Amino acid sequence: MIKMTKNRLKKFCLALDLKDDKKKINAYKLHHKNVWPEIKKSIKESGIKKMEIFLTGNRLFMIIKVDEFFSFEKKEKLDSNNPRVREWENLMGKFQKSLPFSDQDSKWVLMEKIFDLK
Repeated sequence: MIKMTKNRLKKFCLALDLKDDKKKINAYKLHHKNVWPEIKKSIKESGIKKMEIFLTGNRLFMIIKVDEFFSFEKKEKLDSNNPRVREWENLMGKFQKSLPFSDQDSKWVLMEKIFDLK
């Protein structure tokens, strides 16, 4: 009998603000209903297996589940070498703003897990 091991994905949670403008927020939501195929492909190729983005007011919350080969450094390098991803990031940058406590070069900020109900 073959024993199957469950592949456990690592989870990261990130936050980002949008510019506090209803028209821009609605446009951002619309773009995310029609994410370009090249963007979805690049996300998957980086090792991200699942991604969800939630919105409240103008604050975004993203949950990603990644495989054992994923790293933020690898993703950043892949993105910087992909013209279509750079185009998407420039477009999204028109709607996004850094969190007040992040450095100006940061967009998405990694969140700290402070509670887990197990």
